[in-house]
Amino acid sequence: MAAVVGDTCEGSDDVDVGQALPQTVAPVLASQSPCQACGACCAHSAEWPRFTLEDDADVARLPAALVDEKHWRMLSVADRCAALAGEVGVATSCTVYENRPVVCRDCQPGDDACTMAREGRGMAPLPPAIEPAMT
Repeated sequence: MAAVVGDTCEGSDDVDVGQALPQTVAPVLASQSPCQACGACCAHSAEWPRFTLEDDADVARLPAALVDEKHWRMLSVADRCAALAGEVGVATSCTVYENRPVVCRDCQPGDDACTMAREGRGMAPLPPAIEPAMT
């Protein structure tokens, strides 16, 4: 089985993160992060994700075809971020994960934004992430 590293699958040439992921990859993704079996936050609104703290250099690292310069946000197609690959609620990945906007980095499994997005798609909320105790 291919190993998933970030948004790519190592050891498999037949997996394209720009298309729906094969069923054999979905369990690997889900075991790594609840986000990779969800994607609701990336398919929540045509108004999101907006660039907030990014400067021109940050945005320039994104493929121009995925940027809505007029509204200073990621391009949205039918209330879904154009960088989102896969099927929401099944197996998803971000095609620009390493360069994703700050607002995307800030959204965490089980936080308020996650819960709102999941509930908007009829999905049960996730429990909030447990921070490790500082010792």
